[in-house]
Amino acid sequence: MAAIILHHFDASPFGEKIRLIFGLKGLSWKSVDAELIMPKPKLTALTGGYRKTPVMQIGSDIYCDSRLIAEELEARYPSPSIFPGGSKGLCMALSTWSDTDFHIASSGLTIGVNKDQFLPELMADRKAYFKGFMDVDRLGADIAHLTTQLRAHASLIEEQLSDGRRFWLGGEPSLADFHAYVEIWTARAYIPFSDNIFARFGKMVEWEARVKAIGHGRRTDISMEEASEAARSTPPHVGQSSIVNDELEISEGDVVVVTPDDYGREPVTGRLVALTVRQVAIEKEDGVAERIVVHFPRIGFRIEKQK
Repeated sequence: MAAIILHHFDASPFGEKIRLIFGLKGLSWKSVDAELIMPKPKLTALTGGYRKTPVMQIGSDIYCDSRLIAEELEARYPSPSIFPGGSKGLCMALSTWSDTDFHIASSGLTIGVNKDQFLPELMADRKAYFKGFMDVDRLGADIAHLTTQLRAHASLIEEQLSDGRRFWLGGEPSLADFHAYVEIWTARAYIPFSDNIFARFGKMVEWEARVKAIGHGRRTDISMEEASEAARSTPPHVGQSSIVNDELEISEGDVVVVTPDDYGREPVTGRLVALTVRQVAIEKEDGVAERIVVHFPRIGFRIEKQK
């Protein structure tokens, strides 16, 4: 099997989710530092235009969005499971909480508190990136509100752990823990008064230490050039072609456009090679390799036939 390559940056909470999965499963993986602001010519050459991180690469198969990456890693490396006790549906549904309301509280407060320290070009990029999802211009004035929001979300973690359980779902760690942990992890790293926000949540603090101890597996740093060579040397593996018939009325071979429907709405165009109830895969023939297949989840992404 081709090596796992993660295109990410260390400060990303979404990247931290995937790194914790590597740790839980004891995986070896290769790390590529992703470009932080647009344009991102190296990353988008690989993805066909998708700008978000993390992106997981296995040969010339490119997996976008942390939800899909988590499912793909579970399918390839099922033990130990990130969905113990048949909890997959619950764990996947909790991603919406972590990636929206909780993320706005932690990352919004991070930006609001530190906006004067961030480079102007980074602030301009994030303003465009979060358009329609988070009002970056307002975050500095919203510090009090966002602080109360972050505390309220943290209280849910404390409540979930109130019966003495070690992890979110019981005795074993799961993706649910990682969803909750990464937003607290972000706040700890970038909000100077985070200790005051979380001081009353003793069980959560103990749980944080247990999740952190899971680690990140075995990481090897490589260059983008090495990742590109991996894409050129290993053909994509879509598996058995599957096209579900649904209301979109698209067929294998159609040229389609896939776009995130929350933020970072950069469209990706390619030939449809697979479509299931929860995933879509498109093939593109430009960029770093002769053939690359880019995989997306269906939840949170719009698919349209090119006109």
